[in-house]
Amino acid sequence: MEPLRVHLLLFALYRDLAGASELELEVPRGATAALAVERLRARGGGLERLPAAPLVAVNREFAPLSTPLRDGDELALLPPLAGG
Repeated sequence: MEPLRVHLLLFALYRDLAGASELELEVPRGATAALAVERLRARGGGLERLPAAPLVAVNREFAPLSTPLRDGDELALLPPLAGG
């Protein structure tokens, strides 16, 4: 079975750790957002410093890490939000 291709968007500190604001990631069919984050962290090169359970959005909607991914989905990793 062919893997899924997911488009990752990274912001602020996460962008700095990755050295890029956008990445492509291949994950197996049936993968969740949590597995995509795990695979991204396993790439090393600073990415292992990403939190294991960041806030994520799938296709521009906040989503739990248990959300199943489909081929071509956009997965955004959102750093902690602050403000007042």
